[in-house]
Amino acid sequence: MMPMTDLDMKSFEAQVNELIGMCDELREENRALRRQQNHLIAERASLIEKSELARSRVESMIARLKAMEIGA
Repeated sequence: MMPMTDLDMKSFEAQVNELIGMCDELREENRALRRQQNHLIAERASLIEKSELARSRVESMIARLKAMEIGA
């Protein structure tokens, strides 16, 4: 096996630095995506809760309207 030349070493070092940079970018992107996912999960839970509340209110109004029809 031939020893690495300075040029080979510099090329290898540049590739390693590029990989390190890519890893840093992917790590940050992953963090951002996890934050976004957590936000969307919380938003979904809130929307489900609001939807359930609205459904409950509509059902209550329907029940009152039916009671009014029967009473009339």
